[in-house]
Amino acid sequence: MEKVADIRAMVLRRENMLIAIVAFALTCTLLVLKGYRQDAAITPSNMTQPQSIGRAVGAEDSWYAKTSAVPEEETSALEPMSGQGAPQPEEHVHAKYIEVLGNNYQPKPAAMPSWLPQTKTGKHRAQLTNESQVILANNRDVAPYTQEPEDDSLLILTPVKNNAQHLARYFALLDKLKYPRSRISLAFLVSDSTDKTQQMLIESRQWYQEQAPPELRFRRFDIYRQDFFYALSRKQRHLREKQKERRMMMARARNYLWTRALENEQWVLWIDGDLEYYPPNIVRDLMAYDKDVIVPNCLVRRRNVQGRWKHSVYDRNAWQETAQSLEMIKKLNETDFLVEGYKSLKTHRRYLDRFPKNETVVPLDGVGGTFTLVKSHVHRSGVGFPAWLFQHQVETEGFAKLAKANGYGVYGLPFYYIRHVTN
Repeated sequence: MEKVADIRAMVLRRENMLIAIVAFALTCTLLVLKGYRQDAAITPSNMTQPQSIGRAVGAEDSWYAKTSAVPEEETSALEPMSGQGAPQPEEHVHAKYIEVLGNNYQPKPAAMPSWLPQTKTGKHRAQLTNESQVILANNRDVAPYTQEPEDDSLLILTPVKNNAQHLARYFALLDKLKYPRSRISLAFLVSDSTDKTQQMLIESRQWYQEQAPPELRFRRFDIYRQDFFYALSRKQRHLREKQKERRMMMARARNYLWTRALENEQWVLWIDGDLEYYPPNIVRDLMAYDKDVIVPNCLVRRRNVQGRWKHSVYDRNAWQETAQSLEMIKKLNETDFLVEGYKSLKTHRRYLDRFPKNETVVPLDGVGGTFTLVKSHVHRSGVGFPAWLFQHQVETEGFAKLAKANGYGVYGLPFYYIRHVTN
């Protein structure tokens, strides 16, 4: 009896094993058939599947060709690809970038890849992942801030400190400027002022933008306050040993102002707050030269020993290197700071009053900030005012050196005059 029981148990185990094997085989067969049906529904039999979506034709060495493959559902939404019929693997182009053009992010159906699944109406179905939706939502927010510069729009920038006594003249000169107000934006940076400069600017803004006739209103009128807690007495202001720290502080102020105020203007004009005169046509005159950076010759009027008025160059930060100055620079230490206008330091540079009459526009290596017209793309490219030593210069002269190092042209007009107040 025990032998019969053992035989029956062995037969039962074999039957169960056989049933399990048959069930496993049936399951595998069903899975294979299901996968085949899905592939047949998505990919036409005459279409070759792409082997590498992440390869750009003709741009194997480009940065965008080295990125990982993009999932098909995201590729269709971010960068539609064109193609008809059955594209070969080498014809697929990876999305190079995401362009932000207004707020329209709907891909054109005609540019859709032909290998994506199609609906009965012929339109393609593409689902965005959550990550892609976040990216596109962010692009919609960024779009208004990535506009191209408006033609001939002008941003006038003026850093001021205790400038109350000169503001009436400043706005009187602006009112005479022959340039459309609708294209002019103003921005001021008030730093460490203890007089009425800030309040006077606020009152000026209220009048120009709210009470003045429309033809006198500016495109924008912005006022910023940023204190650097730096003060020098009038006696110390022009001491040579104070110039490096003073000019570095001025560079910080200028950088704060342009990075905060520049929007989509095409030109940036730096104007001193204490100019005495400039011609009404000066903006159009300087723009006509079509230079990246250009300055007029800023003079100052002083009485000579005979009591007569005499003009001389005020802004000696506008200069051109000479063979002598370049030889002198070769002998300097890296930490040596150069500054103009001091008898104790001979730099051998050529100022704007050292050019003959036939040289009406000349290349420069240094500029001042009394009246400096800059194409906005110079600033947008990252060229600001060094608050550190750059080729032995800081602030405006450092700006000119940095602009030239980045391939921009810097020029001056020796015989186009403006005038600064007498200190």
